[in-house]
Amino acid sequence: MTNTKIDKEQVARWRLILGAAAEEQLQSYAPSSLLLDEEGRLMDEALAAIYDDTSEAAELEGRGGSSQRRTAGLGKSSPQLAKWLGDIRTFFPTDIVSIIQADAMERKGLTQLLFEPELLSQVKPDIQMVATLMALKGKIPEKTKDTARQLVQAVVDEIVKRLAQDLRRAVTGALNRRQHSPLPSSTGLDWKTTIRKNLKHYDTERKLLVPEKVYFFDRARRSKEWTVILDIDQSGSMANSVIYASIIGSIFASMPSLDTRVVVFDTEVVDLSEQCANDPVDMLFGIQLGGGTDINKSIAYCEPFITEPKKTMFIIVSDLYEGGNRSEMIRRLADLHQSGVKTMCLLALSDQGTPSYDDAVAKKLAQLGIPCFGCTPDRLPELIEGALKGQDLQQLAGRITSTAGSGGSGV
Repeated sequence: MTNTKIDKEQVARWRLILGAAAEEQLQSYAPSSLLLDEEGRLMDEALAAIYDDTSEAAELEGRGGSSQRRTAGLGKSSPQLAKWLGDIRTFFPTDIVSIIQADAMERKGLTQLLFEPELLSQVKPDIQMVATLMALKGKIPEKTKDTARQLVQAVVDEIVKRLAQDLRRAVTGALNRRQHSPLPSSTGLDWKTTIRKNLKHYDTERKLLVPEKVYFFDRARRSKEWTVILDIDQSGSMANSVIYASIIGSIFASMPSLDTRVVVFDTEVVDLSEQCANDPVDMLFGIQLGGGTDINKSIAYCEPFITEPKKTMFIIVSDLYEGGNRSEMIRRLADLHQSGVKTMCLLALSDQGTPSYDDAVAKKLAQLGIPCFGCTPDRLPELIEGALKGQDLQQLAGRITSTAGSGGSGV
């Protein structure tokens, strides 16, 4: 840096970014005052607890030297952890809090966050923390289970609130336009059908169409009009997608017009359809993240649920890294597609960017007419509605993935 005049706030920001190692150099830009005020100092301590290189400091001290980097750490003290959790939630936005919590788990191994109810109750509920709880659910002590469940419930409620209305609107909007009703409703008037079926009543002299019968869309929901099958890869790399897909499955299960199946798999297959319909939190705790992958086996399990192919949507949520019989897996998916099943592969269903996936398998499926792409949960209602309306899934997926910044990426 050149020694030019810099705003004090800018200096403070650089100090928080660079840490204590930059203290001396940055002091030259604000020689007449402290770089950080009291609030800044607390923010710095919270960041240093995770990001300062304590190993470097220890190595220097072991050689008889000294380090300018602070050697703060969270240690094993519950009061200290509680203060740290309170600090980061006070001084940082919620999205940054989620990142810092995740880094704390990864960099410091702070599984003790999960083992003390008073600590876990202060953790910000987010999807990353839910994934961690799911992965370690067998190790969570009894005294913490209620708190852990409350945290997961908070995340489930937030996702349902975010997605349920749009998903229900997409499904009912697609299905309700298949039948007509004699009951009048201005908002449900089917103009296109009314005009088409009354053209013979057109009055040429008055240049006026006088309809003999007016048609309205039927707003009544028919029971189990479509079957929706979510076949979900529960390997560790798919954690966020598993959570979103499972909760979306629970939303589908609440709709009388859909017969919903939720299946998760690694090398074994587990049917969570009953838990999905009853309690999505129980369903999430029934998922075991990690393990191998046998996609072919899971598809074989799902096939008997398909009684009306043209009234079935099969959504496989997987990165397509197959540990079982790859050629047989591709054949099964091709058969489903050819039979009329609306078949698609979500390589990722998360808020993150482009997924990692088996490119060769994805391209092969795309050649067969089975779209493979990643999207954010917010884009899924558009996909579901289009599929139920009979739109071309390849074109629909293309529209979603062409706007990657809005939540799409794919083959």
